[in-house]
Amino acid sequence: MSEKHLTILHSNDLHGDFLPHEDGTGGLSRLSGYVKKTRAEEKNVIYANAGDMFRGSIIDSEYLGLSTIEMMNLLDPDVSAVGNHEVDYGIAHLLFLEKCARFPIINADLYVTVNNARLFTPYLNIERDGIRVLFIALLTQEVISSTKNEKVIGSFIDVADAAKQVGIICDSYRTKDTDLVVLLTHIGIDADRKLAGMLNPDWGVDLIIGGHTHTFMDEPEVVNGVPIVQAGVGSGQIGRFDLVYDTAKHKLAGWKWQCVPITPDTAPEDPVMAQLLSDYKSQTDEKYRRIVTHFARKLTHPKRTQETELGNLYADLLQQDSSFDLMLLGSGSIRRDELGPILEYQDMVEATPYDDQLWMLKVTGAQLRRMVQYMLRDEAWGGHTEFYQFSKGIHIVYRKSTHTIEEFQFRGEDIRDEQEILICLQSFHYGSFSEFFNVPLEEVAANMKPRVVATSLLGVLEELLTTHTGLDAHVEGRLVILD
Repeated sequence: MSEKHLTILHSNDLHGDFLPHEDGTGGLSRLSGYVKKTRAEEKNVIYANAGDMFRGSIIDSEYLGLSTIEMMNLLDPDVSAVGNHEVDYGIAHLLFLEKCARFPIINADLYVTVNNARLFTPYLNIERDGIRVLFIALLTQEVISSTKNEKVIGSFIDVADAAKQVGIICDSYRTKDTDLVVLLTHIGIDADRKLAGMLNPDWGVDLIIGGHTHTFMDEPEVVNGVPIVQAGVGSGQIGRFDLVYDTAKHKLAGWKWQCVPITPDTAPEDPVMAQLLSDYKSQTDEKYRRIVTHFARKLTHPKRTQETELGNLYADLLQQDSSFDLMLLGSGSIRRDELGPILEYQDMVEATPYDDQLWMLKVTGAQLRRMVQYMLRDEAWGGHTEFYQFSKGIHIVYRKSTHTIEEFQFRGEDIRDEQEILICLQSFHYGSFSEFFNVPLEEVAANMKPRVVATSLLGVLEELLTTHTGLDAHVEGRLVILD
């Protein structure tokens, strides 16, 4: 028989979604159960992870990712890519965690700037029943922002450069024994589309399995003949390719893809994983299960590219009684869709895990307009660009179809170009100011030397939340998007 069957399972952006959801779906114990079940049912199975194992859970942050690596060892992927949040604890710590992993972690575009040496093995060959699959892993350009202080670390940040790296690896390591080539990417769906369009057919790339933009898909997108897939975010689902390979013609003869929900009906519980999770949870509960405050009601943060209730609450708390006029809080700094009405310390830390400094800068009205205009560019709506929640007093009306800011007010008055406004940003956003706002930091620093106004965002939030009860917030038109 000239046909062989291969199943590729894939996850991405688990982000600490370890425990079962309230409705009984998801959780690593059932995700592990599905992987084990599939491996038992099918002859040839490969399980791949497309990055961002870390962040999103107290269980992860309390142990700086070591707990996550231990659980991933039980989950037992055959290959894993580096995601942008893998570097949150620092490159050196990531390299330590790699040594703790009993599964291969690969990446083709992180390198040491001194000698251009790659930090990770760029590819991995996996063989199942004579089918040889070459995996190549690529990372999002956001890692540059995360490692700005580590000057010896660089990355190929342009999609075109990433495509060239794919070509180099395929030319160098794809042999007559290579049957399939799979790109394991963490660059987002838009970049995956661009990348697929740049692939030379002679490189022989068959599939792109991606992550980063948390994209839920009903079916693959096919660009330049290459299917592109993602499996959303968290442990509530898993991607599955069922492939038919023609060994006589040395090519794919057919494929089927689905995003399988992880439920009691589809996935048995893995008791070993369940016990490990229970042990970690009992340890973190002892430290973090205490009530900080209560809100008037449940507050939400359903989408990062819009004004939200939680965004308004947190931005207002940070600006309250401060020395600056306007807080610009990164939407991605809020990692929960909803909180409350009872707020425990664990919830607070998981919702805002990035405990960085707060920086005050002085901008002119003209500079702030340019910053907002860039934030609201077309890429913001379909990609994973930086977006911000604003503290009270601001009123912005933006029309997508014309790319224009139609209203731009602060404290009830139009913002004048020459007007000076003191704004506040977290360290991550201050450190990448020029990149995130398309306004040179040097230009803004000429207005006033930027300075740190708080050393711990989490400390400020805990203090203010602890001393205020019954807090409420509403979407009130600070940022209005038309069309």
